[in-house]
Amino acid sequence: MMQVLYKQKRLIMKKFLLASSIALIFSQVAFSNEQKQELPQSRFESLTKLTQVIGTVEKYYVDDIKLEAIVNKAIKGLMEELDAHSTFLDKKSTKEMSIQTNGEFGGLGITVGMRDGALTVISPIDGTPAYKAGVKAGDIILKIDNKSTLNMSLDEAVSLMRGKPKTKIDITVVRKGENKPLKITIVRDIIKIDSVFVKTINKDLLYLRITSFDKNVTKSLIEGLNKHKNIKGIILDLRNNPGGLLTQAIGTVDLFVNSGVIVSQKGRDLTDEEKFYAKSSTTLTDAPMVVLVNGGSASASEIVSGALQDNKRAVIVGEKTFGKGSVQAVLPIVKDRSENIKLTIAKYYLPSGRTIQAKGITPDILSYPGKAVAGDDSQFQIKEADLKKHLKEELEKVDSIKKDNKKSKNDMVITKEDIANDNQLNSAINILKSLIIMSK
Repeated sequence: MMQVLYKQKRLIMKKFLLASSIALIFSQVAFSNEQKQELPQSRFESLTKLTQVIGTVEKYYVDDIKLEAIVNKAIKGLMEELDAHSTFLDKKSTKEMSIQTNGEFGGLGITVGMRDGALTVISPIDGTPAYKAGVKAGDIILKIDNKSTLNMSLDEAVSLMRGKPKTKIDITVVRKGENKPLKITIVRDIIKIDSVFVKTINKDLLYLRITSFDKNVTKSLIEGLNKHKNIKGIILDLRNNPGGLLTQAIGTVDLFVNSGVIVSQKGRDLTDEEKFYAKSSTTLTDAPMVVLVNGGSASASEIVSGALQDNKRAVIVGEKTFGKGSVQAVLPIVKDRSENIKLTIAKYYLPSGRTIQAKGITPDILSYPGKAVAGDDSQFQIKEADLKKHLKEELEKVDSIKKDNKKSKNDMVITKEDIANDNQLNSAINILKSLIIMSK
């Protein structure tokens, strides 16, 4: 009897152990599946949380806000929390962006960005209301009309500064070297940008000024260079140039560099790198070059100056640049592309591998703004024998300006007075002359 009971007990124990093993196997499989499903489940929970918040706001918020408005605010807030350059472009903003890249838009003619949490002027655009009113690169905007910019988003600030042409706006700025904030009144206007100015210095030097990289830059530079094929040296002025289209920055460098990398961009996956190369077929000149930059030179202008510096193609003169080296892509969020998000997707890297973001371009030779230092005998003088000839030439210039106002803007001569009033330009000319001598 005892043997029978013992055998039954052993049989039960075997079944129990077998069942336990099976249960353990099932539990391990279940745990493994749970681990695999953890990420999708987490994503689902996060999306559920977002939907719950939107639904709660729609149902209980004190004011009646439509669902579309709530969603737009949620998208806007998300973009602002990512970084200072990612933003939500509603229908109005999308249209304005399209106009701006085509070279004409409404507003103050000022480019702003966030630096260390402060709304900072990257640069005023030449000839615009902000430029004429005395706004300077590096100014920190403290107030827009009577509204403080502290804790204000970049998008909100830009919206406040936009408005109908011929309307006034007051901005209060903090400027380095000033003891107290400055209040500047600006009259809004339609901004028409002449992005490229071509001038000559002493007939043998070419001055190229790029105010922003809109879609017309490369074409205008080609026209200017082809018109002045016999020049001995080039000054490329990128001061207060806030940037623009990457294609135009690449196209600009390609006119002066015949091989090698111009710029590359890397996204979240550092192995996914896109490089842009110079082509010898598009190079127009190998004349010595000097590039002028300052704190208002940003983005595309930093790519150009940095690429020319790394390729040993030009000497960079001026002040350290702004340091905006991130890549934004405009991605549609509706089928008709009337609403988009501008999202930071990568960073720019120069040929040497260095990044621009938050670092900027350090000039080869530092030079500061102001009047050029000159001796007492450096004032404009002319010999009596040459007086009539000189006055005749000056008259021809005046008549030419009257006959062709467009030419006066785009193909003028840099005068001695211009040079005397611009220390950085004076430095660039002297350095360029030295480069020309060394290249012989």
